[in-house]
Amino acid sequence: MFITSKFAKLDLSTLILVTCLVSIGTLAIHGATADTHLAGLQINYLYLFGAFCIPMLMIALIDYKVLLGKLAYLLYGMSIGMLVLVKFVGEHINGASRWLSIGSFQLQPSELAKISTVLLIAHMLGKREGKELRFVQDLLPVCGIFGLPFVLILQQPDLGTALVFVGILLSMLWVGNIRAMYMILILGTVFASIGTILWLFNADFELLSKIVKPHQMSRIQVFLDPTSDPDKSWHVKNAMTAIGAGGLSGSEGVYVRRGFIPYAYSDSIYVVIGENYGFIGSAVLLLLYLLLVYRMIFIAMDSRERAGSYLVIGFIAMLIFQVSVNIGMHIGLLPLTGISLPFISYGGSSLLSNILAIGLVLSVKVHKDEIFIEPSEK
Repeated sequence: MFITSKFAKLDLSTLILVTCLVSIGTLAIHGATADTHLAGLQINYLYLFGAFCIPMLMIALIDYKVLLGKLAYLLYGMSIGMLVLVKFVGEHINGASRWLSIGSFQLQPSELAKISTVLLIAHMLGKREGKELRFVQDLLPVCGIFGLPFVLILQQPDLGTALVFVGILLSMLWVGNIRAMYMILILGTVFASIGTILWLFNADFELLSKIVKPHQMSRIQVFLDPTSDPDKSWHVKNAMTAIGAGGLSGSEGVYVRRGFIPYAYSDSIYVVIGENYGFIGSAVLLLLYLLLVYRMIFIAMDSRERAGSYLVIGFIAMLIFQVSVNIGMHIGLLPLTGISLPFISYGGSSLLSNILAIGLVLSVKVHKDEIFIEPSEK
């Protein structure tokens, strides 16, 4: 009866929206791989989703407050340990070491690091109970906790995932009641860094090339001046052309089927949706994301525990940032970087982290009326 009552509290709308997104992802993966040696990859994707639903429901039925406190530090420490391990024994693919091979499954520790970092920061901010964040006691430790995985992931190199941490940090600090002056200082640092890169691009190109990785340098160059290197801008130009060819209701998907879009089944999956299903398909996808964010905001506002609200806000930021960057880079608004489209792109680690995030959001909803007492306080 106890388990049944918890199942009854699950947010059905969130589950339906996630299922709809995964369904669209399955269709898109099929469209991207149907005429290739990867045909049938969508079946593996469905198997992964079915398998990951088990831990999602288990987490949803466990009070999320159990994962805060000492356990949050433990999970964070484990994720940092895996990020360090990647540097020594990580799988080297396409010039980057981001994966740990576990049998036939390639685990990307940076995806799990996002979950554990949000958990720990939600715990730390929750202890302030809405009071204004102090600079030394609160702000510096929080930035340090975000900074460690950020640096380790940046060294892999994986700029896209590292930037997700920046989006999460700014969002959680904002709702955590940071002083406006501190937020202006952080935003100023971020914009100053971007401005410095742009200035070096024009004033001292050689110096910038020593600071930024070669592949990242070429992406910045192509973004700022697409005509500078037609070969390197080939991906983005084809992506924009393919999306435009989709028109209102989609086309036959010539660009995707003929291999003009690299990694169409993973990071470039949005191009498949844009070309095959047109503006209508893209609009439906964005509407589903909007509704999911709305449900998550509702759950955050309905939570009686501030830590629960902060937890959900962290995952909202993660979702919005990934969607915005993935779509933005394929329509020419942002530089090209490796970042997946949540619940749509093929990738076990990405799907796992997003599913675990939804499980924790559901746990906040299920246990919003329960009071958790630390074992030491009994």
